[in-house]
Amino acid sequence: MNLQVLRFSSGEDSTSGLLFETNLDMKSFLCYTLEDEARDVKIKGETRVPAGTYKIELRTEGGFHGRYTKKYSGMHIGMLHIVDVPGFEYILIHTGNTDEHTAGCLIVGDSQENNNILKDGFIGKSVNAYKRIYPKIANAIKSGEEVTITYIDYDIKL
Repeated sequence: MNLQVLRFSSGEDSTSGLLFETNLDMKSFLCYTLEDEARDVKIKGETRVPAGTYKIELRTEGGFHGRYTKKYSGMHIGMLHIVDVPGFEYILIHTGNTDEHTAGCLIVGDSQENNNILKDGFIGKSVNAYKRIYPKIANAIKSGEEVTITYIDYDIKL
């Protein structure tokens, strides 16, 4: 399984994007995304991951895993963990509403407001989106399928 994040808008404190599932002949829109802003020099917990392709694995330890096991019982088998990002660790895909709810992670949602108007950006209906996309991604990983995510920057000013 291959996922793509198309980053289309950089605000003062956040990055807005779109998440797609891709295969050889099509791209399927999954949901909106929100991340921290781009920075030339990384600040821990305040910087989005660099553009590139990374593997996603299941993380079955840590605070998020414990909370999500309770919150999404019967569905949750591990956090969607984006691994081997140079200079970053514990990058997850999870729920939230503004850049204050992420520390380099990818927040997903079914609605989004312009992050050039709201400096923190805003993503809504996050739990709905997470519940919809999580099972397919997690089950692909669990079954041994390689799952990757590619971040593409369309928000760079030329």
